[in-house]
Amino acid sequence: MIENIGLSLKGIWSHKMRSFLTMLGIIIGIASIIAIVSTIKGTNEQIKQNLIGSGNNVVQVKLSQDGYEVEGDQIPYGTKEVSAATLEEIKAIEHVEGASLYRSRSYADGIYYKSTLLEGPSVKGIDEDYFNVMGYVIRQGRLFIDSDYQEFRKNMIIDQDVASSLFQSESPIGQTLEIRGEPFIIIGVVELANQSKPVIHSIDDYYTYHQNQGGNIFLPDVVWPVVYAYDEPQHVAVKASHTDYMGTVGRDCANILNAELWDSTLSYQAIDILEQAKQLQELSAATNQQLLWIASISLLVGGIGVMNIMLVSVTERTNEIGLKKAIGARKRVILAQFLTEAAVLTSLGGILGILAGIILAKVISVVSQTPVAISLPATVGSVVFSIAIGLIFGLLPSMKAANLNPIDALRHE
Repeated sequence: MIENIGLSLKGIWSHKMRSFLTMLGIIIGIASIIAIVSTIKGTNEQIKQNLIGSGNNVVQVKLSQDGYEVEGDQIPYGTKEVSAATLEEIKAIEHVEGASLYRSRSYADGIYYKSTLLEGPSVKGIDEDYFNVMGYVIRQGRLFIDSDYQEFRKNMIIDQDVASSLFQSESPIGQTLEIRGEPFIIIGVVELANQSKPVIHSIDDYYTYHQNQGGNIFLPDVVWPVVYAYDEPQHVAVKASHTDYMGTVGRDCANILNAELWDSTLSYQAIDILEQAKQLQELSAATNQQLLWIASISLLVGGIGVMNIMLVSVTERTNEIGLKKAIGARKRVILAQFLTEAAVLTSLGGILGILAGIILAKVISVVSQTPVAISLPATVGSVVFSIAIGLIFGLLPSMKAANLNPIDALRHE
């Protein structure tokens, strides 16, 4: 085998231009496939990161009525709070790293800093575990401590968006914000440890990835009734150990919560962001599958070129084949020699195609601002596939060489 590979490389090198032109179809086909697969993978990772966020494996399970999220004073009378026992059951779900209860008002009104009305923030009443589960870290001041909950202190923590919009030149720590006329003292500023900003290229991207940009205000859940109602719904934030478990964790959490509901119109539903990401990924991949089929045509053309040049090679080396047979070379030896030559030719084309594909993917990324990610399985598979093309399309010329009559071959001019 090693001897055959050496002979093949020597033959390819002695006909450099002819060999390169023969490999060109393989090179173009493999390069196209690598570039397309890299673009698909990069786009899919970008979609996943846009929707989920880098390192954020949190599923939010929210109370809904007739399929619509319940918020504020819409909750039906008598809805029970999530018990401590239920929360512990949720934390015991496989692949769950943590869980937290919270109440929320999106785009809350009546929030003032001095005479400035703060528009569009989300107000959340949170328990002691919320920041850890959601992945927030402190940037200024401090987080809530046990005494904030035990003594019902009217303290608040804001995120970086709120801090930037209100306090450009002064520290927010110790400042007072009013919520519905009730004063709350800012004790800290937080932000997500791993932030992922959606890449917006069009209005469709905006509506797909848009999230509340007004910032977040956090209150201890024990003081929530000071400004809002007692019976507002509780939501659950569940942190999965890995992004791949988000869907399963969300469904299991919703099932536990739904088992305690008495109203058939109510249900807890997991906001399955991962599923949204998969749907967008499938749409993106389906669009590019057609391009893959088109690129594969180049491989078919390349394979036909290999068959053609191998037939020419057999014709040129008929005397050599006859001589080898005359001194005892068997059919399988001749067959192996020419199959090896075809496989080496196409594998070299595959390797060059991979290099060209990586360069092409980088160019596409720079020109179109499209993220790309080189796929190791795709590169390895491309080499294997190119070798297979050589074996398949080199089989006919190799069989022709192996079946030559040695006497007729030696007489060949």
